[in-house]
Formats: sequence, structure tokens, C-alpha cells
Amino acid sequence: MSLDAMTRTRTETDSLGSMQIPVDAYWGIHTARALENFPISKRPISVYRDLVRALAMVKQASARANKEIGVLDAEKADLIDRAAQLVIDDQYHDQFVVGVIQGGAGTSTNMNANEVITNIALELAGREKGDYDFLSPIDDTNRSQSTNDVYPTAVKIGLSLDLQTLLEELDLLRRAFLAKAVEFHDVLKVGRTQLQDAVPMTLGQEFNGFATTLGEDYNRLLENRYLLFEVNMGATAIGTGITTHPDYSNAVLRHLREITGLDLELATDLVESTSDTGAFMSFSSSLKRNAIKLSKICNDLRLLSSGPQAGLGEINLPARQAGSSIMPGKVNPVIPEVVNQVAFAVAGSDLTVTMAVEGGQLQLNAFEPVIAHSIFQSITWMRRAMHTLRVNCVEGITPNRERLGAMVGSSVGVITALTPFIGYAAAAALAKTALLTGRNVADLVVEAGLMSREEVTKQLSPARLSGLEAITAAIPVVGADAVSEKPSAPDLDDV
Repeated sequence: MSLDAMTRTRTETDSLGSMQIPVDAYWGIHTARALENFPISKRPISVYRDLVRALAMVKQASARANKEIGVLDAEKADLIDRAAQLVIDDQYHDQFVVGVIQGGAGTSTNMNANEVITNIALELAGREKGDYDFLSPIDDTNRSQSTNDVYPTAVKIGLSLDLQTLLEELDLLRRAFLAKAVEFHDVLKVGRTQLQDAVPMTLGQEFNGFATTLGEDYNRLLENRYLLFEVNMGATAIGTGITTHPDYSNAVLRHLREITGLDLELATDLVESTSDTGAFMSFSSSLKRNAIKLSKICNDLRLLSSGPQAGLGEINLPARQAGSSIMPGKVNPVIPEVVNQVAFAVAGSDLTVTMAVEGGQLQLNAFEPVIAHSIFQSITWMRRAMHTLRVNCVEGITPNRERLGAMVGSSVGVITALTPFIGYAAAAALAKTALLTGRNVADLVVEAGLMSREEVTKQLSPARLSGLEAITAAIPVVGADAVSEKPSAPDLDDV
């Protein structure tokens, strides 16, 4: 907007009085009051593209329904329809300026949409902005509607649209982990439980587990998405449908389904649906689940890459930035770390949603703006976090094969694979010896005469250690007394 346009104004009037509005602004007096009243977040609703598009979809569907049932002049309805389509097509989003956090249960957002779409329509008709005698934001663009059905419906549609982009990124991340699982399918390592050495597995199995858990979250998010498909259009103020035509609800639902491509359905009890925000809580919870599980994966990546000399050092994460202003050469796992922080924020947002849902009173929940902001922010941050994790971390992970091989070779955990052949007591005795002397378990088993080198090598193959290949033939189990329970003291030269 030019400086000249900002200094030139038009006068608009509401029930509280008159205000001067910048002449080039598509928003009007109701938006101007919101800008004065709610300088809280300093983030306009336009930061959430799909929310703005969803608002326009609701206005477009309402215009078509009102025209169809004969409560709005066809010329006016068509102008509103055309103006809304421009917003759906990502134009004029900079005019959606009210803050994401606001009082009034979303009234400021609804009026911002009414004013912008009306003034776009006025221009399409060759009229001046603010010529509300010809086309009114309230009497025409908001016909048959209330904030209390428009706002929650738009939020649900916007979240459904926004979720699709998150699901696409989630699936790309799952596929990235799956590709690494295939790449690392033959890399043996020591599995761990309670941070202690357990039994062998492959690095591929570990990464396949990451892919599987993300796939499960994909399905949970899809399931909870359907909770958002129940809308309350036609409820108006509290669900009684006051000021609406009896045919409006079904007409607007039909048009909304066509415009959005979503399987929306009308709530069976509009009074209950207008006051209940439980769907948002369930949906937010599924986002939190995904975020927390993703954070756990990032914890594992940080542990596996720790070191590189004094930690586990099993894998290498791509070096993304110098890690210290004082320690030369230090590289930190900054990508998993930022994803961890996003998960913490999503968990906090979920608590905000929970408290806001609980805080509703009687026939309306006044706190839907913070619910909407919290969930939209969670989706946005998670989508971006998944993208940077995939592109800047997962796709570039490499294994430290020699280190992993050495740890498997010296791990007493591998003897677990031999217990079906030498017995638990003999295996325990040899495990103690291996721990005391640091010697290779396989060598100790062969030296004790419990199994031949060929048999040991076969049973300790990567496929059998990782469980990918089943044991097909059993060797007679050696008696428990074959190996002394108390290993001899190690030679000091061997320690």
C-alpha cells in the first residue's frame, strides 16, 4: 500500500461509531477495531494460508446456497462467489490482517473475511470500496451465517487441507527411513535395552522400526482427520438456526462438499455441535502423538551418533554447522535437536487446546481462536521439521561399519544366539570370561570345544543374529558343567 493511499481514507460506520479506514484497504471498520483491540500475537491470520482459503470457501458456498434458496439476489451472490474464488486462488491474503489470538470467539476473523470479500466484489462490480449500500458485508456476504458456525467450520476445513501437506511430508520422511533400512540391511550392531548391551540386530532393522512407527502415525492422523468433517453450518448463533431458511443447511453443505472435495457432514445436533470442541482436542492429541514419537526417533539418532570418539559413534549425521564457538572441530546434531524442540512446542500446544476445550461455557466455546492457532502452528512447524529432518539429516546418514563390527565381535550379547546349542549355564560362564578378558566370544566357544568354528560362524552370521534367518537344525545342547561357572583369572597381558 502506498504512503499516499495510507494517508487517504474512507469513512466507515458500525454500531459503535465511525472510523477512518485507509482508502486502499479491503478490510473495514470491524477489522480496524480488532487491530486496535488485539495487538497480542503480532501474527495475522494470513500466516495460515489454508484457514484463509477455508473462510473463502465457506463464504462461496453460502453465497451459492443463498442464491439457490432465493434469499440473496443472484447478482450479489455471483459477485460474492467470484470474489471468494479469488481468495481461494491465493489472492488478497495480505488483507487478512486480524491477529490469530483474539476475543469474540472468532468474530473478528469472520468480519475480516466478510469485509475483504465484499470489497473485492464491489471492485468487480465497478464500485468503490466501502459502498455497502450496494453490497453489505453483514446483510449479504454474511447472509444466513453467524461467526459461531462459519468460524469452526472454516477452521475444520482449513485444518483438513493443511493436514494433507503434513501427511505428504510425513510419508516422504517414512520413505527416507525405509530407504536407509534397505541400505543398512547387512550392517550388524548391538541392540540395547535400558541403555545396556542386549542382543545383536542390524542397523537396517533399527531404521525400519523408525519407518514403521511413522507409518502408524500416518494412519492415526488420517483417522482423526474424519473427526473434523462434522460441521454446524446453519446453526447460526447457538444451534437453533435463527435467521436461516429451513433449506439452507443442506444446500450449503452440498456446495461445501463440492468446493472443498471433503466428505463433510452436517451435525445431527446443531446445538451440541456449536458448543462442543472435542474434535479439536482429539485431533490435537494425534498430532502430539506423532510429535513425541518423532522426538524419540531424534533422541535415538543423537545417541547413535554421539561422540564421535567418546560416544557410541555408530552412525554419522551430516555436518550442518560448526558446533561451538570455543571448541574447534565440534559438530552438533542440530537437526534432530530442532525437531525435539518442535515436539516440545506441539506438546505445549496440545495442553493449550485441552484447556481451551475445557474452558467453554454453555452454548459456545469462546476460545476457538487459540485452539485454531495452536493446531495450525503445530501442523506448520511439524511439516517444516519433518522436511529439514529428511533433507538435512536422514538422507545423509552413514554407518561406521568398522566400529559396529568391532562392537558386535566383542559383545557378550552374541552368545545369546548360542544358548540353544551350548546351554544357558555354559553361555553365562563364557560371557563372564569374555567380559573379564575382553576376548572374542566365538574364540572362547571354540576353544572350550563346545562348537566347531564352522558351527559358530554359521550361528553368528548376520542373518541369524538379527533373526532374519531361522535356526533350521539344532546341535545337541552341551551340559551345564561343560564350562566352569567361575572363569579363571585372566592373564594380565590379555587385560
